Amino acid sequence: MSTTGREVLRRSITGQRRSVGLAALLTSCHQGGEALVPVVIGVVIDQAVAGGSVGTLLLWLAVLGVLFAVLSTSYRLGARFGERAAERAAHELRLDVGRRVLHPGGGAESLAGELVSIGTSDAKRVGQVNGVLPFGVAGLAGLLVSAVVLLTMSVPLGLLVLLGTPPMLYLAHLIGKPLERRSEAEQERSAFASGIATDLVAGLRVLKGVGAERAAVDRYRRTSQDSLKATLRAARAQAWHNGALLALTGIFIAVVALVGGNLAAAGDISVGDLVAAVGLAQYLITPFSIFSWVNGELAQGRASAGRIADVLNAPPAVEAGEATLPTPAAGHVRLSALGRGALRDVDFEARPGELLGVVATDPAAATDLLDCLGRAADPATGTVTVDAVDLSTVDPSRVREVVLVAAHDADLFAGTVAENCGDGPLTEPAMTAAAVDEVAEALPDGVATAVSERGRSLSGGQRQRVALARALAADAPVLVLHDPTTAVDTVTEARIAAGLAELRRGRTTILVTTSPALLAATDRVVLLDDGRIAGEGSHAELAGRADYRAAVLS
Repeated sequence: MSTTGREVLRRSITGQRRSVGLAALLTSCHQGGEALVPVVIGVVIDQAVAGGSVGTLLLWLAVLGVLFAVLSTSYRLGARFGERAAERAAHELRLDVGRRVLHPGGGAESLAGELVSIGTSDAKRVGQVNGVLPFGVAGLAGLLVSAVVLLTMSVPLGLLVLLGTPPMLYLAHLIGKPLERRSEAEQERSAFASGIATDLVAGLRVLKGVGAERAAVDRYRRTSQDSLKATLRAARAQAWHNGALLALTGIFIAVVALVGGNLAAAGDISVGDLVAAVGLAQYLITPFSIFSWVNGELAQGRASAGRIADVLNAPPAVEAGEATLPTPAAGHVRLSALGRGALRDVDFEARPGELLGVVATDPAAATDLLDCLGRAADPATGTVTVDAVDLSTVDPSRVREVVLVAAHDADLFAGTVAENCGDGPLTEPAMTAAAVDEVAEALPDGVATAVSERGRSLSGGQRQRVALARALAADAPVLVLHDPTTAVDTVTEARIAAGLAELRRGRTTILVTTSPALLAATDRVVLLDDGRIAGEGSHAELAGRADYRAAVLS
């Protein structure tokens, strides 16, 4: 079921209703007390100053002191509960976005930086709604107290505030509409710029290798300028919004003060009442300033909630299934009339315990094959089965427990080399098979050496070996490896081929590669040319074919 931005906001507030309610109660006490301050001062003038009673004066000054103590305490506690609600709501939204992005069914495919922006900046803006709503309620409470007090002084003054507030709130809502539109555009442009920057940093080595730095910089400059323009438009909308509400509030307060002054001149209210009325008129700046702030935050929160809803609503790339794979899985993989993307009517099998090589002359065909084997995508035609169970009928998370696809460009995590290789019974043998022991010898702290984010502190070959060790240590019933040694020297590659064959003995392994060293260690090789099966046999047998040599030995 799809989720709208309004529902995201509602769930965020409902999830923190206790903290939001307490914050609203305490901040309402604060605003109500603020409204009573000019009233108490008016009483002091009428009963103590005008009457000349020192005792009465001291009594009302004590009342005023108690009132300020209540104001201070209620504000601090209310702000604390409001901030707690905001942070918890933002945290829950970050978890929701993270779960959707990491869902086995996939589908939430945006630039990495854009998803980070949605999961941080947008989640914070939506969560902040929980922190500002109590102040909006408190502003209404302050207005209500002001209206009641003014009604006791003068019916016209009280009615003026009561009847004038709803139109003011409606106008404030209309004034906030342009800000909401501009804020949404600002967040979209900013997130897109973050996504471009993240991709450029991740591919910096490749860009330098092909001499595309200037083109990349020009692209980011254009994106950044678009983001800047959107930000400036949003800032202008914010300034117009605040200025318009301030002018609107000023007019309203002037009208209240004018009516109160006329009533005092006519003798309908006392001097103390006039002081209280003027003080209340000045106090009205506070709730209307709160409304301005709350309205702006709500406008930005609604825009961000819509962007979060777009991520949560992204349809999965593959649907969940009801079928189950046997436990333990034998690992018999069969592709029947498989078609997707560059693949055309592909038929082959990997028997249980077999080390099968797959050579694809078209890189797109290799990518489509990996997607189908790992159920990142379902075939357009045909089937992929494991132990006679169609993978398209199995939940993606269960598929990945049985079939592990180790991508060519797998990233490492921040931590040590050992931590990146896992913590299981096969970790040490896997590190040996992947020649990570040689990597450790070249590092200052061996396998305890810290690895930066994505493994950028390691060379390409070192990073590949650590990623391969991590895949081998998982001991999946079916392991699919895609070009795991492209950045490794030939001597080390031969050692890895032997270690891989030994460690995976009895487990199904599919090697999608064009490496002669790895293919020489396989039991059998399947040749995919133009997306179709073009040949099958051992590496030595296929080496006599021109198309195979062109793909493997070129």
